[in-house]
Amino acid sequence: MVQQLADLARLEFNEQERAGIQHDLQRMITFVEKLNELDTTHVKPLLFLTENYNMFREDKVVPSITREEGLQNAPAASDQYFKVPKVIKK
Repeated sequence: MVQQLADLARLEFNEQERAGIQHDLQRMITFVEKLNELDTTHVKPLLFLTENYNMFREDKVVPSITREEGLQNAPAASDQYFKVPKVIKK
């Protein structure tokens, strides 16, 4: 199983790493099997992690730095934008 997963993920492991991964997978499977022993027939699915639902805040304009202050420490900038090296070649 470990080798099949490694092949699918295009990963290579030596024997020692494969043994460690096999041990970790076995621990995960044991944990899931232990969870399956719990009776969850009357437990509602958890949709939100808190009791709060759709907690929205009002948008407020707050003071910020100016464009000049933002560009001040840039290694390369024009009067309005950061200059970055070209990364897409045509």
